[in-house]
Amino acid sequence: MVPAGLSIKKANFFSRFLRGFSLGQVVIMSAESYDAIVIGSGPNGLAAAITLAQAGCSVLVCEAEEMIGGGTRSAELTLPGFVHDICSAVHPLAIASPFFRSLPLSRYGLKWICPPTPLAHPLEDGTAVCMESAIAATGANLGVDGENYQRLLKPFCSHWEALAEEILRPLRIPRHPMLMARFGFYALRSARNIILHQFTGGRARALWAGLAAHSMLPLDQAPSAAAGLALAASAHAVGWPFPQGGSQQIAAALSSYLFTLGGKITTGMRVTSVDDLPPSRAVLCGVTPRQLLRIAGHRLPAGYRRKLEKYRYGMAAFKVDYALDGPIPWKAPRCLQAGTIHLGGTWEEIAASERSAWEGAPPTRPFVLLSQPSLFDPTRAPAGQHTVWAYCHVPNGSRQDMREYIERQIERFAPGFRDRILAHHVLSPEGLESHNANLVGGDINGGVQDLRQFFTRPTWRLYATPARGLYLCSSSTPPGGGVHGMCGHFAALSALRHLARDSGTPRNPMSVA
Repeated sequence: MVPAGLSIKKANFFSRFLRGFSLGQVVIMSAESYDAIVIGSGPNGLAAAITLAQAGCSVLVCEAEEMIGGGTRSAELTLPGFVHDICSAVHPLAIASPFFRSLPLSRYGLKWICPPTPLAHPLEDGTAVCMESAIAATGANLGVDGENYQRLLKPFCSHWEALAEEILRPLRIPRHPMLMARFGFYALRSARNIILHQFTGGRARALWAGLAAHSMLPLDQAPSAAAGLALAASAHAVGWPFPQGGSQQIAAALSSYLFTLGGKITTGMRVTSVDDLPPSRAVLCGVTPRQLLRIAGHRLPAGYRRKLEKYRYGMAAFKVDYALDGPIPWKAPRCLQAGTIHLGGTWEEIAASERSAWEGAPPTRPFVLLSQPSLFDPTRAPAGQHTVWAYCHVPNGSRQDMREYIERQIERFAPGFRDRILAHHVLSPEGLESHNANLVGGDINGGVQDLRQFFTRPTWRLYATPARGLYLCSSSTPPGGGVHGMCGHFAALSALRHLARDSGTPRNPMSVA
């Protein structure tokens, strides 16, 4: 079956993917009972299911769409043979994820591609600030700020695995207190504070502003510096890779491994109420608070419902995918060595763009995040042709068409870009939500990640709810947005503790605790 709203030209892509499943792995919903049911087959849902199955639980994953993957899906959005990532495209947190690293995903076809330069940030003068894999080489790009950049990042790059384990989990007493004290000293600031106190030159300030803008917070608001620190350190430690063949390969590898553990997946089954699910001892919901209220609100006490109703969603993404007849004609040739491009000029321009989107006004000169995977992965497009993935930040639920503004920014640094376009495909905030209900209003982070919602997402209970056997396992729980699976992994660990404690209780005991 082809998902609703997708054209016939995409049918072959979906059918090719679905043929990868053997009979009995994607199942028809039945009355069979399970130890646990997971709602949603995104990275967090699949991580939760794998964690449970590794512990010997019988697990069923229920996916609303006809294709698994959530934020890691790919499709021929423009023309036949051009494979585009529908949501996420570049995955530093996936390759850094302690849980994903523990799984034999390469055995199931997942191959990471690391471009020689993780990031390039072109400037008005025709040059580009390049964040190289080597921290010293990056420092050399930053002139007077090179030493400060290296001094800031080296402790985190040198101890990246320890840092990743700390930041990709819920708040608790750190295993590496000195490292985390140093990280927190900088991360809990605003990006503006770092920019003005650590750097003096425009090149370093522009680079840092683009990194911090991934937080989807105004750059003068804490903890926007945290995203910059984590992403910069990851670039030097593990790179900013993407999967060969598209982000769908992450979901394919996870699901294939889940099947070897006895897990099952059913697609095309939209859960409108937890009461309609087969009998189980636990239900883990890979949804945001808004959907949890819709499908399980009647099982939750009034006080908890009120807290979920106050949960805040953040800025949205407006995304355009392009099929090109050749590479982007960048003024700065070094951009052709980079998998990711930040388009925004100076740090002041980027700050203004993010502040505008935060305050409800779509920016007319948006900060654009762009990826060009076909430069390094020939499976993404026909020979000599290319795919481009680009988006900017807009107010949640915005209906402003940003395509023209995005193309102006690309043309600003790559004159003649429009002449290369064969076809394009637009995903507005509404379109993103229609592809994945978790992207509420186009918010790709599962909710605002400011200090109020950074450590206690969506409430102090984190993964557990007051209803026995009911859990949240989406990016609306710690450690938040990104393709890393850690939200699902920790939610499953929470469920396993309760399942062990309540091993003698009957199935489906979701009464209010």
